[in-house]
Amino acid sequence: MARQKEQARAAGKFKMAANLDYEGSITHFHGYDRLEARGNILALYRDGTAVNELVEGEIGVVVLDDTPFYAESGGQVGDRGELRSTHGIFTVEDTQKIQSAVFGHHGVVTTGKLTVGNGVSARVDTVARARTARNHSVTHLMHKALREVLGGHVQQKGSLVDPDKTRFDFAHTQPMSDDEIARVERIVNAEIIANAATLARVLTIEEAQKTGAMMLFGEKYGDEVRVLDIGSSRELCAGTHVARTGDIGLFKIVVESGVAAGVRRVEAITGDNAVAWMQQQNARLAEIAAQLHAQPAEAAARVAQIMDNVKSLEKELARLKSKLAASQGDDLAAQAADVNGAKVLAAVLEGADVATLRETLDKLKDKLGSAVIVLASAADGKVSLIAGVTTDLTARAKAGELVNFVAQQVGGKGGGRPDMAQAGGTDASRLPSALASVKAWAQSKL
Repeated sequence: MARQKEQARAAGKFKMAANLDYEGSITHFHGYDRLEARGNILALYRDGTAVNELVEGEIGVVVLDDTPFYAESGGQVGDRGELRSTHGIFTVEDTQKIQSAVFGHHGVVTTGKLTVGNGVSARVDTVARARTARNHSVTHLMHKALREVLGGHVQQKGSLVDPDKTRFDFAHTQPMSDDEIARVERIVNAEIIANAATLARVLTIEEAQKTGAMMLFGEKYGDEVRVLDIGSSRELCAGTHVARTGDIGLFKIVVESGVAAGVRRVEAITGDNAVAWMQQQNARLAEIAAQLHAQPAEAAARVAQIMDNVKSLEKELARLKSKLAASQGDDLAAQAADVNGAKVLAAVLEGADVATLRETLDKLKDKLGSAVIVLASAADGKVSLIAGVTTDLTARAKAGELVNFVAQQVGGKGGGRPDMAQAGGTDASRLPSALASVKAWAQSKL
């Protein structure tokens, strides 16, 4: 049954109800005033086809004449909850509009059966609705605060309001700074603390325009609209909201990002979700402070101190690597072979990174004079190669060709300038034979 509920929830995302063929009475919505209502089943659908009955375990859509369930609209997700009749229980996972005034309750029969004509008790999930209402109401306050902080050019470009968060897209050309985010949070939380009552009025579109209510660009409005006053915000909105701003509890922006050219996105949380998030952040800070052997208030200073130490150690490491390169250069120079008046050297430097290989190459060029050189290192099966040819020999032997010649033997490729080139490989086991072939390559060129 749990699997069936998950399938019903997933299927709801395809907005199955929007494609149903329905002819009949409209749905009367009572969800502004109450979260439970009596209704009668007007129609049932299974796999998109009208049926007279849904039985236990079947996924389907229920149309009622009266419902407290909000159908997804204006960025607010549809309600979930339960329908109960004397014959069965239907778990509602999503509510969608089949037509503008016909609501489809999408879900699964968890017990018994439902039949067209049955009376049901429709009960909305009160926790999910309360969280959604908090997030929707705070979206209005946040929209106004964004315009106040960032400028009047801020316009809503999209939104999603569900029990977990509010996601709001708006016109703005650059990322918000930490200070701007903090200012928006202060403005919104001040509105919450003021605990002003929410006022909803149904007016004609002309009356609504006279009130100065914000109308969203691109939205289609009917002859009558719902004007919603939340704190200092006044917008047209048909969604469900808190009774007072204080019901929102707490507001926190958790994500700010870009989604398209000239469009930014913020995600925010409210109420118990915001409290839980802050407690998690405090727990993480306490864990970090414990690892640093510091109090949470001292954690930032302790991290800064550690970073200074890391930078100092990195400088010391670079100095030691340079010293190592110099000493290795002296040892390697003695291994160079004479080929037609030039020195040819191919060698492995254990534990060397690319920077050390390059520095050692430069020192060997200076020490050997006229030379063809390949240096290599291997770690975790990966091969790093660097080749160098002194300028007096580049007309005949080019470093890019040489490093590619060696790299191909160890499962890689590379290239570069005639006097210096780099490459990589994936087969360290073939490195000794690849380096051994360098002398013959040099003989063919020189």
